[in-house]
Amino acid sequence: SGSNMSQSTSCALFALFFVNLLAATSADSSTPSISQDCIAPKFKQMYLVVNNKQVSPDSNILTVKFEKRDYLGLEPLVPTCISVTHDNSQEILSKSYSPISHPSQKETFELLVKAYPFRSGGGVGTYLCGLQPGDSFEAKVKSKRIMHSSHQVVGRWSHVGLVAGGTGIAPLFQILQLLLRDDTTKISVLSINRFEHDILMKEELDEIAAKHPERVSVTYSLTGETKAGYLLGRGNTEMVREALPDPSVGDIMNFVCGKDGFVETWSGKVEREKTTDGSKGKKIQGPLLGILKEAGYNASQVFKY
Repeated sequence: SGSNMSQSTSCALFALFFVNLLAATSADSSTPSISQDCIAPKFKQMYLVVNNKQVSPDSNILTVKFEKRDYLGLEPLVPTCISVTHDNSQEILSKSYSPISHPSQKETFELLVKAYPFRSGGGVGTYLCGLQPGDSFEAKVKSKRIMHSSHQVVGRWSHVGLVAGGTGIAPLFQILQLLLRDDTTKISVLSINRFEHDILMKEELDEIAAKHPERVSVTYSLTGETKAGYLLGRGNTEMVREALPDPSVGDIMNFVCGKDGFVETWSGKVEREKTTDGSKGKKIQGPLLGILKEAGYNASQVFKY
């Protein structure tokens, strides 16, 4: 085991060396090839699909294999996100995905992918959903996300709310996995969808809630139909009181994830820093607005994921 430990350590050091090297080079420079025994996560590389399971009419879960490192990202207890690149022969497309598996999982990770109707600049989801076991796709691990001054989610809060619109459940499910295994915090999930058949990860969420009733609660709301056992609507302060942490408790956090309009309704827009050259600035949280502000939360208790 001593040799495994040293190999793992050298792999991690090697990865850090190349991450630093990458940071020192311009974004436009070509990615150097790495032939050693480790492949730094931040480099574009090919990932092998080993299983592709359809879980709804337009969504699939892909099991994907990686090699030559211990876990997918930069740290085993930090949320991980990848950027997938697809050249459709007319343009090069890219889209970010957060695995639904725990960041420390070895050898493989799982992606929840939705195939959206065609639109200009889109199509990565449809491409991924069409891949078969044995196919590969190109991706790189993105930089760690800073959430109110730290990239850590473990050991920070006594109660965490996860507010998901549709496929917004994917990044939040990864956070749920982290908190459940590596923390003692309470977790309240609020999943909002149009119809019951649109709810993604429902079986998994219900199973987790049943196994951990003292720590995990799951609430569903539907916007397109009325059904027993479900709340109705896209959200309001009454729904917050029923399903999310008490805003009067200081050390709580609500993560909000979904399409832009969903995030805006719940917490205000994600904004971008102004740039002098007119290019897209870095994403910033922007002021807290919407339902969560109305419900009495302050900006330090909400993160727009």
